[in-house]
Amino acid sequence: MITLEDVKKIANLAKISLTSEEEKRHTETISVVLDYMQILNEVDTEKVEPTFEVNDLKNVWRNDEIKKCSFNQELVKQFPEKYAGMLVVPGVFENSTEE
Repeated sequence: MITLEDVKKIANLAKISLTSEEEKRHTETISVVLDYMQILNEVDTEKVEPTFEVNDLKNVWRNDEIKKCSFNQELVKQFPEKYAGMLVVPGVFENSTEE
């Protein structure tokens, strides 16, 4: 069984805030799921070989290739912000060090 303190710790690690009602609800829900998963401990897997790969798919790698840009230069000229020949776009990742 998971405790209320466990849920608070998990929420803190996940950087989410929960109301006391949500903490109680998640404590109950997670406990039910973990109790249900205990059924797997009762399954006899003595004669079952470990399975690492269930299909024949392999990771496919390719070398990066630099190709000449084929953008229409008229479109590039109309781009709102450029720097050193590059198009400036809004950042995707936020650099946050907040705890």
